[in-house]
Amino acid sequence: MQNTGMKPGTLRAALLSFALAALLPLQASAQNYPARTVKFIENVGPGGTFDVFLRALAQELQKRLGQAFIIEPKPGGNFMLAGRACAESPPDGYTLCALSGETLVYNDFLYKNVGYDTRRDLAPVTNLFFNTQVLVAHASLGIKSLTELPAAAKAKPLAFVTPAVAQRLFIQRFNKQHGIDIVNVPFRGGGEALTGILNGSTPIAFFGGANFAPLIAEGTLVGLAVDSDKRSPLFPQVPTLSELGYTERMNRNYFGIVAPGATPKPLIAQINRAIVEIIRTPEFRQKNLVDRALEPIGDTPEEFTRFLDTDREEFKKVTAEAGIVPQ
Repeated sequence: MQNTGMKPGTLRAALLSFALAALLPLQASAQNYPARTVKFIENVGPGGTFDVFLRALAQELQKRLGQAFIIEPKPGGNFMLAGRACAESPPDGYTLCALSGETLVYNDFLYKNVGYDTRRDLAPVTNLFFNTQVLVAHASLGIKSLTELPAAAKAKPLAFVTPAVAQRLFIQRFNKQHGIDIVNVPFRGGGEALTGILNGSTPIAFFGGANFAPLIAEGTLVGLAVDSDKRSPLFPQVPTLSELGYTERMNRNYFGIVAPGATPKPLIAQINRAIVEIIRTPEFRQKNLVDRALEPIGDTPEEFTRFLDTDREEFKKVTAEAGIVPQ
């Protein structure tokens, strides 16, 4: 071993000084953050539930932190384009990513190559909310509960629409359990899906609750079940799946904030605190979450990481049972 010429105590002091010096830029960047515009990459297009919420959050962050927060939609590629863009962005806190479960977990089990390593390249910041999904039937079917759906499906061919993988797999399991075949119909956008639901060509749907609250209230659609742990305040008459005996955990529809994988932890902690403070503000919470059938979360980076790990294991089981092979 080469002799440095330093006494042991002097060497330890030098190493400590070096370590502290290396931390100073991180501390300074966190203290001065943000010093310029921050960009949110989202994996959805403009106008939907997730996008509307993110814009409200960005406006509030701008008010509180004094810098612009802009939104860059990157839909498409089966939710993979945004994941790749996030993974390839500089890990400096000036690119944040608002992503759903498809990008964060599910695509790993549906596609052979998503173009990024979810656990290595994306650093969890916080889970913003769960988007309560409601299973509905068009009133013309004449059914009032989920228990009546199998008989209706045996009486005539039925089709369903849903934007989420977990909900589609639930209907497939429901089909198998009851010996029926409610057919999944792909759609190009929310407007096309709603048209099919209202004209009766796809009379069964499993969508975000805020989309259907007025239609349930007026009686055009009948709420059969929600996927949340508790009944939704928007339609408290609709039971949860667990109340109806479906006790297996179903992957929820959620929207979380992550950062490029190597983003310093002090910055992630600072960003987390700013976002969670906004989510916990009563007026913001009620207007932008509760009134839209969104269940507020706002957890820590560590809690969000554990949730994603659990969600991954659960979805792995579901896809294995369904015989899904990555394409």
